[in-house]
Amino acid sequence: MVQADYRQLNGIALAYLGDAAYEVYIRQHLLTKGISKPTKLQHIATHYVSAKAQAALIDLMKEDELLSDEEWSYFKRGRNANSHTHAKNTSVMIYRISTGFEAVMGYLKLAGKEERLAELAQWCIEQVEAGRTAHEK
Repeated sequence: MVQADYRQLNGIALAYLGDAAYEVYIRQHLLTKGISKPTKLQHIATHYVSAKAQAALIDLMKEDELLSDEEWSYFKRGRNANSHTHAKNTSVMIYRISTGFEAVMGYLKLAGKEERLAELAQWCIEQVEAGRTAHEK
């Protein structure tokens, strides 16, 4: 398999992959909890993967000083990327922040940092389940 050079990709491309990579962890987590009805899975998954949830998670990552300088640089690349679309149910600012979140996940996936990706995904799951994202932006 030919691997894309994450250093050359724009933030939107990184976010495209990061969205999928992060969601795999969330879906696996929900299935291991015994949730199997598609409508219930989708409803619960939004607590983890919505733009608002991801923006709240980035705020917590900043508060907890969780990301490295390099990871923050990929967040900024994603956040500052020029996108011609945004989610219908959130503000442009929240959408851009969530794009930055996804760009970090995409960077980790493409850089082969699977262990770090899994660590951050698990941390996110724990924050959502602890209610730390309950007051989403």
